[in-house]
Amino acid sequence: MLKRFGVSLEEELLEDFDELIRQKGYTNRSEAIRDLIRNTLVKKEWLEGDAETAGVAVIVYDHHRHELSKKLTDTQHKDYGKITASLHIHLDSDNCLEVIILRGKAKEIQRVADSLISTRGVKHGRFIGTTTGRDFV
Repeated sequence: MLKRFGVSLEEELLEDFDELIRQKGYTNRSEAIRDLIRNTLVKKEWLEGDAETAGVAVIVYDHHRHELSKKLTDTQHKDYGKITASLHIHLDSDNCLEVIILRGKAKEIQRVADSLISTRGVKHGRFIGTTTGRDFV
């Protein structure tokens, strides 16, 4: 069931918001506001740390670096219950990109992602936490 409500905003703030939603490709304000609310609720899940969540760790590394591939694989095997899938891509003759999909309690999968990203020799890493969507409309 949809509920309608009013929002009062300063004109300049509304103009900035309208420009943002145009740039992002939203067709109306309502869907943009729904996404802002969902993002806030996902952040709340992560702050609480005990919710069942999902996320993606992305790392770039030189596969020639001594023992690095083995260390990354060992970390993934140690936490295999939290790793749903991984994708390994050869970017060039030296560098690899690995995408690791994680699922579990927020604080646990954040720990696994941090462990992978902070492995000595990883050139760049990023983690994106999200929701399983189970409690979202």
